[in-house]
Amino acid sequence: MLRRARMLGVLSFLLAGGIGIISSTQVWATVQRADSGEALTVTGAVIYPLLAPLSLAVLALGAALSIAGPVLRHILAVLGLAAAALLILGTVPLVGSAPISAVAPAVTEATGLGGQEAMRDVVADVIATPWPLIALICWAVLALASAFVLATARRWAAGGRRYRSGSEAAHRSTGPLDAVDSWDELSHGTDPTDSAR
Repeated sequence: MLRRARMLGVLSFLLAGGIGIISSTQVWATVQRADSGEALTVTGAVIYPLLAPLSLAVLALGAALSIAGPVLRHILAVLGLAAAALLILGTVPLVGSAPISAVAPAVTEATGLGGQEAMRDVVADVIATPWPLIALICWAVLALASAFVLATARRWAAGGRRYRSGSEAAHRSTGPLDAVDSWDELSHGTDPTDSAR
């Protein structure tokens, strides 16, 4: 399990961020109007303005997590937990039936009316789509992934050969060379076919 811990953590962050970006462009609520006007559809980015920026931040955290060292992994995991908490707090009220205040910008843009009283006169009902629930599940996955990274990051395998310093490469154990090792040896000015080494 620990061998795949990095991959699981990174993929969970990327999945949550990616679905968050996709959901920001999807319809989160439909507004039924009391004035017999055409129903309005409200996307995730309008109903929850922090959705797209926070989802992009989660994607960036996932990308950074793939190459981060032990200390930075813990920092990224804490940032992931903070993002998950903000996203969960913002999404929970939108599951089921969103409040009128959440769809007010879309109603104001469509009708030119503003203020709570005018909204109550225009909005008959706000019907949520499945997207807030889908996003909420993703944020729960993000929170669990962040906790998992915090718990396991110290025991993750070290980064690949390309991230090692010259002294680490010099002290690595001797053994059969693969193609990457041969190219690394050539880059350092050493002939990998020299049997006298």
